[in-house]
Amino acid sequence: MVGAGDLVEASGHPVGGGVIKSHYDPRLTNEDLAPLGKQSWSSYNIFAFWMSDVHSVGGYVTAGSLFALGLASWQVLIALLVGIVIVQFFCNLVAKPSQQAGVPYPVVCRSSFGVLGANIPAIIRGLIAVAWYGIQTYLASAALDVVLLKLFPALTPYADPEQYGFTGLSLLGWCSFALLWVLQACVFWRGMESIRKFIDFCGPAVYVVMFILCGYLLYRSDWHVSLTLGGEKQGSTIAVMLGAIALVVSYFSGPMLNFGDFSRYGKSFAAVKKGNFLGLPVNFLVFSLLVVVTAAATVPVFGELLTDPVETVARIDNTMAIVLGALTFTIATIGINIVANFISPAFDFSNVSPQKISWRMGGMIAAVGSVLLTPWNLYNNPEVIHYTLETLGAFIGPLFGVLIADFYLVRKQKIVVDDLFTMTETGNYWYTKGYNPPAVLATVVGAVLAVIPVLFGSAVDALGVAAQYSWFIGCGVSFALFYVLATRGPWRMSALRLAQGAELVEG
Repeated sequence: MVGAGDLVEASGHPVGGGVIKSHYDPRLTNEDLAPLGKQSWSSYNIFAFWMSDVHSVGGYVTAGSLFALGLASWQVLIALLVGIVIVQFFCNLVAKPSQQAGVPYPVVCRSSFGVLGANIPAIIRGLIAVAWYGIQTYLASAALDVVLLKLFPALTPYADPEQYGFTGLSLLGWCSFALLWVLQACVFWRGMESIRKFIDFCGPAVYVVMFILCGYLLYRSDWHVSLTLGGEKQGSTIAVMLGAIALVVSYFSGPMLNFGDFSRYGKSFAAVKKGNFLGLPVNFLVFSLLVVVTAAATVPVFGELLTDPVETVARIDNTMAIVLGALTFTIATIGINIVANFISPAFDFSNVSPQKISWRMGGMIAAVGSVLLTPWNLYNNPEVIHYTLETLGAFIGPLFGVLIADFYLVRKQKIVVDDLFTMTETGNYWYTKGYNPPAVLATVVGAVLAVIPVLFGSAVDALGVAAQYSWFIGCGVSFALFYVLATRGPWRMSALRLAQGAELVEG
C-alpha cells in the first residue's frame, strides 16, 4: 500500500522528515509539520521548482492578457520583468523563516498569529490554493479539448456551452475536466515515485514546444513582427505599465506566499536565494521573451492577436503538431498543479487538525472544492482574469504583510522553534488563548481595504485604478497596522523568552 509519505517523496519532498520531540503537543504536530531533521535541497532544486511553476498555460495566458491593456510588446516585456524581480525579492523574504526553522508556512505563522490563530491564514491560503487548483485543471482540460476536437470533429456541437452546457462549461469541457480531475486525484491518492521524473519533464517540455511554436510563427510571418499590439490604452503608459506589474505580482502571490513550504528544504538560505535568482528573473526572462514574440507573431500569421498558447497551436494546419503541442501543455499544467496546488493546501488543512487530516485528505479537500468554484468562470477572458487576480491578491497580501512585519521588524529574525508546537500558556506564541489579536485585526482590516476597490472599481474610476494594486494595498496596510499594534499599546508583544533546553534559531 502506498501511503501519504510516498506522495510527499514523489512530489519532490523527503518522506516525513520532521523530528517530533516528546513535549510537542499532538494537536499541533505530525511528521510533515515538525522541524526537518535534514535540509538537503540545492539551488538547482529550487530552480527546477520555479521552472515547473512558471511554464504553465496559466502563466502564458496571464502574460498574454497584458496586451489587452493597450501596451506595446516591449512594454509588456518590461512589465513582466519588473514584476518578476519584485516577486523574487518578496520570495526571499518569505523563504528565510521557513528555511531557518525547517517548518512550512502555516507553522511559521504560529509565531505571528498564535499557535491556534495560525489556522486563519492556513485556511485562507488553502482556499486560494483550491481556486488555483481548479483554474489550472480547467486550463489543462481546455488544451485536451483542442486535441479531441482535432481528432474527432463530430464532437464540435458538444463543445458549445449554448447547445450542451452546464454552469458555463460545455459537455465536452465537463468530460475533459472530469477526466483530468480524476487522473490528478488518483495521483494524489495513490502516490507515485515516477511523479518526480514527471515533474522534471514538464518545465523543459513546455520550453521545447514554445521554442518550436515561436520559430514556426516567425517563419510564417517572414520574420516581420510588429511591437504595437493590444487594445485601447486607458490612461498614461506609465500608469498602465504599473498596473501590469501589479498584476504579475498578483499572479505569483500564491506561489510567493507558499514558498516557505519549499524553502524549508533548502540546505542553506544562500542556496535558496541562488535558486530564486535562476528560477525567477533568469528563467522568466526567457519565458517572457517567448510569450511576447509568439503572441506578437500571431497577428501577421492568423490576422488577430492570440494570447492563449493552446488556441495558437490549434490554428496550425498539421494535426500531429496540434496534438503534440496541446498534450504537452496539458501534461505540463497537471505537473504544475501537483507541485503548486496540492503541497500547500495539504500543509494548510493538516495544520488545522494534524492528527485527523492527512496529506491525502488535504489533497482531496482541494480537489473537491475546485469543482464547486466553477473555475472556468474565473479565467475565461482578460477582464475576468484580472478581476480574479485582484481578488486573490486582496486576501494574500495581508497574510504576507503580517508575516514579514513580525519576523523582520518585531522578532528581529528570531524564532523559538519548540514553542511553535506547544499549547502551554507560558509559550511565546500562546498570546491570548492561542490567538494574537494584532495579527488577526491587521489581516481583517488589510483584506477589507484591499478588496473594496476590486468589488466597486467598476462604479468608481479611482477605485478601479486602485483595484490593480490590491495585493500591495493589503500587504502594506496589514504590515503597518500589525507593526504599530505589536510594538505599542495594550497588545504590545513581549520579548521572546527562552525556556531551558528550547531551541532558538536566528538569522
